[in-house]
Order: sequence, then structure tokens, then C-alpha cells
Amino acid sequence: MLELYLGGARSGKSRLAEARALASGLTHTYIATATAEDAEMATRIAHHRQQREGQGWHTIEAPEALTDALINHAQAGHCVLVDCLTLWLSNWLSREDESLWQSVRDEFLRTLQTLPGQVILVSNEVGQGVVPMGELSRRFVDESGRLHQAIAAQADRVVLVTAGLEQVLKES
Repeated sequence: MLELYLGGARSGKSRLAEARALASGLTHTYIATATAEDAEMATRIAHHRQQREGQGWHTIEAPEALTDALINHAQAGHCVLVDCLTLWLSNWLSREDESLWQSVRDEFLRTLQTLPGQVILVSNEVGQGVVPMGELSRRFVDESGRLHQAIAAQADRVVLVTAGLEQVLKES
């Protein structure tokens, strides 16, 4: 089963996705894509780790090698949660190699179709604001929108989170 949780910053999407994984009753793995490039991000990462303490999470750090991490950890009777796709996308776009990103993206999308067990993906919905002024920012918004659409087309369940409330957009 493939699920996608979308929402804005601090919408509650991670908390709700984590609760969904825990409620599954399955062994659960958390694949983190964030990197602590500054003190504020390090604080955010520490906060997320603290929230997961004592809940039996096995955490994998995969800021770029997300597809490999999913291949290695998704299995029948297991739930894998990825948080978050937009940070993973940022890590790749910062390389400024469009063809490499397209190859990584295509491999990721192909892999999603083959994964056993329950997979929950968390991502920031960034396409509902103004069009960004900078080229890289516009590319980020465009690529995240394309990525979300491709995942949603494959997903069994898609949830939009606003103010800590879930709105199920798709459920198979």
C-alpha cells in the first residue's frame, strides 16, 4: 500500500503520517531525508527525533539515496515512512544537474510501483502560493508539483493536511 501525505509547513502532516504508521501495527522504519545545514534545521531534526523516541522506530538517514533505502527496507508486513520528499528533492536540485535529477526521479517512481508492505510518503505542498521570483525556486515548485502528481497517480491513498486535520483526497 502506497500513501502520500501532503501539507504546508507545520500543518501536522508528519505527526499524522507517523500516527498512521504506528496504528498499522507493523514493524516501522523511518527514512529521514533532512540534512542539518544550519542550527535551525538541526533543531527541527532533533525535535522530530524526540517526538519519535520510545515508539520503536528504526531510523535510516537517506538525504539522497532514497530509492536504495526503500528497496532495502520495504518488505511485506512492514511499514516504511519517508519524511520528507521535498527535502530530498532540494538535495538533488542543489546539484544543478537536471538530467541527473530526472534519472533519479524516474527510478524512484518506477521503484514505488514494486515495493512490498506499507509505504507512507510525506511531502510539503508548496504550489499554492505565489510564483517564486528566482529560477531555482520556480524549478523547485514545478518539480515538487510534478513529483506529487506522479506519486498521487500511483498511490492507494492521498491525504492533504491543513491545521492538523486530514482531508482524504484519494482512497482505493
